[in-house]
Amino acid sequence: MTAVLICDDRRGVCEGLARAMSAVPGVRRIDCVAYDDELLATYFRQPADLVLVGTQQGTGIGTEVTRRLSAAHPRADIIVFGPAEDVTGIAAAIAGGARGYLRWESSGAEVTNVLADRLTGEAAIPRPSDAGLKVQLTERELQVLACMSQGKSNGRIGHELFLSEDTVKTHARRLFRKLGAKDRAQAVAHGFRYGLVT
Repeated sequence: MTAVLICDDRRGVCEGLARAMSAVPGVRRIDCVAYDDELLATYFRQPADLVLVGTQQGTGIGTEVTRRLSAAHPRADIIVFGPAEDVTGIAAAIAGGARGYLRWESSGAEVTNVLADRLTGEAAIPRPSDAGLKVQLTERELQVLACMSQGKSNGRIGHELFLSEDTVKTHARRLFRKLGAKDRAQAVAHGFRYGLVT
């Protein structure tokens, strides 16, 4: 049986996620809390098997509470969720201890699938294999990844690196493949986790 703790100060978000989670067999408890001290106090009082923390682009909300919970309870299984374009926020939360992420646009079925995966011990973020970690990114791919980690668009990256936008996209596709990432957020998360960007 699984207990889920949802952390977000938007009531509608919490209720929507709670509905999705309640459809998964084996879930016995779902609690919703706001940020910071309330999450830490609730987790300390009654640890959950899975913690979902919402991020809000440009605010740092979610990232700091993820870091604090992970520091206090290193075994906490934390998944962050936020808009797909919030690459920086998601990546910072991963670097702060989150073990996976969900896109804000995820369907109810995707949300329940993530929880089902957690119940069977699967990772919410596909992780590169050990062999994949040994793949060397080119200097240009590292530059593109670093710019992505700062939330820059392909056009902006091209302007700063004196490349066409199509060339940036080509470098991005290559580094996605090498890192085993499906998109920017995942690539940046891997970059933070494995020290490719700081």
